[in-house]
Amino acid sequence: MTLTLGETEVPGTGGDRTVVGANLSLPLFRTLSGVLAGHPYLKVVVDRVESTWHLLDTRVHPFHVNYIATHVLGMTLEELDADLDAFNASVYMDPGRRFLLGVLSLHSEEAADGSESPFLVLETTEADTMHGALLEEFYLYVRGRLDGRLPLLLKPANHGQEQELATVSEARVPRILSHALFGSRTRTCLNPGEAEGRLRHFRTLAEYEAAAPQLGWADIVAMPRLPDDVPRVAGFINTAPITPLSHTNVLASGWGIPNAIVRDLDTLMGPDDLDGAWVRYRVREDSITLEPLSAAPDLTKPAWHEQRIRIETPLLEEAPVLALHRLRRTDKDSYGTKAANLGELHHVLDSRTADLTAFYTRPRPPRRDLLGHLAARLGEQGASPERLRAAAAHCVAETVRAPEGVALPFRLHHLFLTSSPALQQGIGKLKMALELEALDIVDPLCLSLQHLVRSTPMPNEVARSITASVPGLLAGGHRMVVRSSSNAEDLPGFSAAGIYDSVTTVRGADQLMDAVRQVWASLLSPRSVRLRHQVGISLDDTYMGVIVQEYVSASLGGVLVTCNPTRREDFRNVYLNCTPGSPERVVDGTILPQQYLYNTVEGGGRTMDVGTAGEDLPARTRTALARLALTGRLLQSHFSTEDVDDALDIEWLMTDEGAFRLVQIRPYAR
Repeated sequence: MTLTLGETEVPGTGGDRTVVGANLSLPLFRTLSGVLAGHPYLKVVVDRVESTWHLLDTRVHPFHVNYIATHVLGMTLEELDADLDAFNASVYMDPGRRFLLGVLSLHSEEAADGSESPFLVLETTEADTMHGALLEEFYLYVRGRLDGRLPLLLKPANHGQEQELATVSEARVPRILSHALFGSRTRTCLNPGEAEGRLRHFRTLAEYEAAAPQLGWADIVAMPRLPDDVPRVAGFINTAPITPLSHTNVLASGWGIPNAIVRDLDTLMGPDDLDGAWVRYRVREDSITLEPLSAAPDLTKPAWHEQRIRIETPLLEEAPVLALHRLRRTDKDSYGTKAANLGELHHVLDSRTADLTAFYTRPRPPRRDLLGHLAARLGEQGASPERLRAAAAHCVAETVRAPEGVALPFRLHHLFLTSSPALQQGIGKLKMALELEALDIVDPLCLSLQHLVRSTPMPNEVARSITASVPGLLAGGHRMVVRSSSNAEDLPGFSAAGIYDSVTTVRGADQLMDAVRQVWASLLSPRSVRLRHQVGISLDDTYMGVIVQEYVSASLGGVLVTCNPTRREDFRNVYLNCTPGSPERVVDGTILPQQYLYNTVEGGGRTMDVGTAGEDLPARTRTALARLALTGRLLQSHFSTEDVDDALDIEWLMTDEGAFRLVQIRPYAR
């Protein structure tokens, strides 16, 4: 489609091609636009007082508010920065605002004859609180300045705008929801990065499994869905949709390797068959590229081959089986980080003494802090810092609960291993193979040891300690969940996401013993042993604690990370995934979950994908999830021990009664 509309360009300085008051054509759009997430986009400002609009040259004016302040209102940037939050409120939240700010993005859809038909999408920023009448006014103003042949759709920027538009006729304001627009996106950044390596493209799991033993650190693996046991390689390419919170993407994040969804890999590779070829693979938020290399790159081993992860010496002396609520974070060297963090959560919720505002006290230039925004989120505008800390602690305690259960210490694992000469001999052989780098016999030794762990009788002392810890669950025939809590997971630089076992269908003493042995055996799986060996974690120092809990029925389960995985510089948003039932279904990749972004600074939420469910959650549930997201952000202030900006990875359940239970808190690999 070619459009020829009248244009009046107002020249700026330094190559500024910003236009005021003109109608918009596609050529003009392309002249002024930048590219975001693979789509050309253009910033627009409607001045309701002057009854005109400004089409901003993206290269010169990356921020709406800077342009308005300096080019329309005659302010300096210093004056703007001095009161930035108040200025933002005047343009994004004031119902009687002078300016309407938005973005036009260019998309296309394929017609029946195979041709591409362009259309524009208008949206505001995610924190904008435009009511229905303003959204309608904004749309109609822009619509009136486009050729009628070019379709224009309004995309609500958050759940609040979706509700506001419910009273506006779709015939008058045609619209498209975010998940409908981007759900079929062909290329999506999951973890930014760059790698040079050999492309290995597998179209089926069977093809991958046949080649898996030969995969090495220099390979870039492409397939519909990478399995959780994928070895450490140079890059991932998913040729089918998957969530950024899958186990494989958590691994990609922790390993610092590029990962993306590329549904049109054959198109990206071009006419040449690049399977087996050396390529340069780049993943950015706004672009994903795959370039053939003329020759093999320098095959010097990557830096992580020299990486050494330090773990504290496990404490194997007398440590009793303890209820989770009796643990604190400092108990991780006896019970594992997972169990210790759940004990710490009990303390935070029960004592309400932890300072959960630290994330919001950090300066975010030009802002001194975000405490005003936190006060607004908690309904405590104007409150003192002390009052805000109390309100934050109350919010968290009222929103989530910590799981009940018991923690089995490393001591029981040690007693079990030392009770069997066969186990000691097998572990000695495995240690020798690792020391000699005889990796061809590591896997068979691991599998033999796992079988031996699962079949070795439990020493009486160990069995009595376990059964005595959950008498009520055993006597009542309750269903139990048995989870891993190793000292070799949730570490800086080594998340170990998905490499240890949990058993969720346990009933009775015999099944409990079997489940505990299965969790212990997962510490000796070929994959976990190899991954730990690669980063220098000694088999001598690695032990497994175990958590035993009563199974809790859930209507909804999921994972949230207190960051935006695809935009690490984004300090506002929390990414949340969920699906009916267990959170394991979110991270194992077997289904595509519902996915949300929640702004924990200015407020508001967005649906990113409705996943396999095919429909969004009810508004009431989404509102509850917004409070859960804020709770995760507040807990980050306490659980991020090294840097308050270090994100958390939280698994959660919503019970049939609508209460939230957190079942895991750990660092999210950055």
